[in-house]
Amino acid sequence: MRRNIVHAGAGSLSYEIREIVAVAREMKSFGLPITWENIGDPIEKGEQPPVWIRDIVADLANDPKTWGYCDSAGVPETRQFLAEQVNARGGVQVKSDDILFFNGLGDAVAKVYGFLGREARVLGPSPAYSTHSSAEGAHSGYKHVTYELDPYNGWMPDLDDIRMKVKYNDSIAGILLLSPDNPTGAVYPRHILEEIAEIARQHDLFVIADEIYSHIVYDGSPHLHLSEWIGDVPSIAMRGISKEYPWPGSRCGWIEILNRQKDKNFAEYTNSLVAAKRLEVSSTTLPQLSIPRVIGDDRYPGHLARREAMFAARATEAMAAFADCPHVIVNKPGGAFYFTVMFKPGVLNGHQTLPVENSAARARLEQLIPNIAPDKRFVYFLMAATGIVVVPLTGFYCRHEGFRITMLEMNDEKRAWVFKTLRQAIDQYVASA
Repeated sequence: MRRNIVHAGAGSLSYEIREIVAVAREMKSFGLPITWENIGDPIEKGEQPPVWIRDIVADLANDPKTWGYCDSAGVPETRQFLAEQVNARGGVQVKSDDILFFNGLGDAVAKVYGFLGREARVLGPSPAYSTHSSAEGAHSGYKHVTYELDPYNGWMPDLDDIRMKVKYNDSIAGILLLSPDNPTGAVYPRHILEEIAEIARQHDLFVIADEIYSHIVYDGSPHLHLSEWIGDVPSIAMRGISKEYPWPGSRCGWIEILNRQKDKNFAEYTNSLVAAKRLEVSSTTLPQLSIPRVIGDDRYPGHLARREAMFAARATEAMAAFADCPHVIVNKPGGAFYFTVMFKPGVLNGHQTLPVENSAARARLEQLIPNIAPDKRFVYFLMAATGIVVVPLTGFYCRHEGFRITMLEMNDEKRAWVFKTLRQAIDQYVASA
């Protein structure tokens, strides 16, 4: 081309969670049975939304009005319903105009970072969820800026690291957090959240809280929304129904803009998000219309409680599977439906292997493993040897080596097999050196 048409941040668009699928499909084509543990899709793993939720959606689908456009910012009645929910918590108060719908949180993430000033950076956690880290890096044209989550302290944010990064990098305009966190499953206590809010307040920053898993919290971890602890700091909460109903195919997420008028520059920025939405004409109509009916139903709290109990039991299963493994560090998740297995420093090297019986898979593996991160090397060997697909921890913009796995498998026997096989594979791989 006579002009370079590639965006400066194009190289930051990496999504290991999906990219590993291409390799897994190759392995599947060789006749290897594949067990997908790489992505958080409850439906793929056998969960079915309750019949009463499906009945509500079916009734809406039979209403011709749900087939048309809605307001570009979202269905007014739904936005009002969600604003009332926020206000009922007793923290920051919002109006329906502070609720803005997107076609899934992936769309919201792209817009929230994409409309920031090029020089404005958002400090995010490491391990990082790839959608956020890629979008933040892409908007700036530089590597994503991160603070550490501490694996030796339950994957809690390193507050001193946040303070130092904010103090000495004046390009940082915002702080991102995910609680419950993806990929670690950590849920932050109120005092840590309030300290992050105080850091933002002291340095005149805004906060983004990804709360897509906010209603999947268990084992005594706190149920806290951004509006309850942020105080007067300008901020954005990100929420959706994909993990709650669950309905990942709905592509229906929203942001809650808090303290919009506390800062003129923040207000101007969030107004640009509203203006951008107007250019899109409409967001998803039917899923939005379901929200007051489903979330407002008397059966919904029980639905959430049953799922929380289910994942709490599976978290206990996961910890039991790795309890006495000398090679890894595993922190029990308190929310979401993932956990992270981190290899202890120095455990992995470039010589360890697993036996791969499928000759085609073994040949392809030999092409894949040169010059890759040690944990990704383990993940590829695991896939070729067992068919289990997990995501390397270094794929989450992280210096620690390990992998993320889900707790979504609905078949109890298969889930037990996955945990047992993973544990055996770790022991065998490490011993092979």
